Amino acid sequence: MTQKIAVSLPDEQVASIRRAVEAGRAASVSGFISTAVARAEREDSLLRLLDDLDRELGPVSGDDLTWADKALGLE
Repeated sequence: MTQKIAVSLPDEQVASIRRAVEAGRAASVSGFISTAVARAEREDSLLRLLDDLDRELGPVSGDDLTWADKALGLE
């Protein structure tokens, strides 16, 4: 199901969204907004998961972060 709503955005954001649609990076203004909301929902979900893991297992130690940086080639 889909609902039609009205939102207010700054002129610059509206222009940016319309450019994305014109360039084919989004199917429509509604599609662009829907994708942005879905991305924000995924990020919120990930943050909740990380918070749950911190509560369950405790925060990540400095040693663990150092190991991860080395394993990922970031150090």
